[in-house]
Amino acid sequence: MKSLRLLAHTLLTLLLVLLSSSSYAKEWAFDVYLDKTKIGEHIFNLSEDKTLTSRAKFNVKLLFINAYQYDHQATESWDKNCIKSLEADTLENKIKTVVKGQRQADHFEVSNGKESQSLPSCTMTFAYWNQRILEQSKLLNPQNAEYLDTSVKKLGKKTLEVKGKALETLHYKLDASLNGKPKLNIELWYSADQQEWVGLKSITPEGYQIYYKLK
Repeated sequence: MKSLRLLAHTLLTLLLVLLSSSSYAKEWAFDVYLDKTKIGEHIFNLSEDKTLTSRAKFNVKLLFINAYQYDHQATESWDKNCIKSLEADTLENKIKTVVKGQRQADHFEVSNGKESQSLPSCTMTFAYWNQRILEQSKLLNPQNAEYLDTSVKKLGKKTLEVKGKALETLHYKLDASLNGKPKLNIELWYSADQQEWVGLKSITPEGYQIYYKLK
């Protein structure tokens, strides 16, 4: 009996260790819609060592013709709430952009292949999974290396359908601009209980609405 209790205790301890070690490994997998039409997906994976990989692939068809194609993949390495390194490749309608960034001793150096910038040593990208972005006045766009001015407005609580169920969420609006010119118009939803990122909406300059819905 004593040996069985010892075995059970050992197994329980091992289980708790495994659960604690994997608690930081997360995935956010979204279907992406343009208005009501599904155009692709965007999947984020955050590993235990705070390495984020993301992959987005969109295809918009107009009368059976590929009117818009977007393929983006990025790898970000994080140290708490500061990005340490960044590599991103984006193919947008056959135009390719490669962004690379690396934290140095006193700044974050980032380049889009045409020009380089020296940003603050603790810089954040649009890491929607981390609510600390809502406290920032500037965020780095990993797609093109634009360092954007940001403002955030809390819109209150809202019930959102997530995976077919009604969920109480906290709703925010994030606007981003460069030299006074509007660049991004984004709305974000986080679960009210666990503060998890569960939804996104973006309005394009043409007025189209892009929705991210958790799979």
